[in-house]
Amino acid sequence: MTKAKLAKVLALHAAWVRLEAGGVRAYLKGADLKGAYLKGADLTGADLTRAKLTGANLTGANLRDANLTGADLTRADLKGAYLKGADLTGADLTRANLTDASLTGANLTDADLTRADLTRADLTDADLTGADLTGADLTGADLKGANLTGAIVRLGTRRVELK
Repeated sequence: MTKAKLAKVLALHAAWVRLEAGGVRAYLKGADLKGAYLKGADLTGADLTRAKLTGANLTGANLRDANLTGADLTRADLKGAYLKGADLTGADLTRANLTDASLTGANLTDADLTRADLTRADLTDADLTGADLTGADLTGADLKGANLTGAIVRLGTRRVELK
């Protein structure tokens, strides 16, 4: 997707978020946004199903209630991003930076969080059923009420599936 087209989609989406006439919800299903600069973007409720966001800069972005089902966020920078209620079912977040991100109530079922940085991330009430957290940094992360059923973590050299 060209920068100009993305800018237009984001402008229309911003109007949609503000409930302005002519606003249109961002529909970026399957879009190729590899390496996109979306720092601070407001993508509240956007459809990013299966979007390719490898290496994208989403620092401080608002992705509240966004649909990121099956999205590729490998090595994406989501530092300080707001993902409350976002659907990340089956998303690939391998090596993603989620430092200080808010994932309250997010659906991370079967997500790949291998070696992701979740330092100080808020995962309160998040659904991590079947998620792969192998090598993830959870230092200072808040997991109150999180569902870790079937999640995979590695303790030292042992791989453990939580039940």
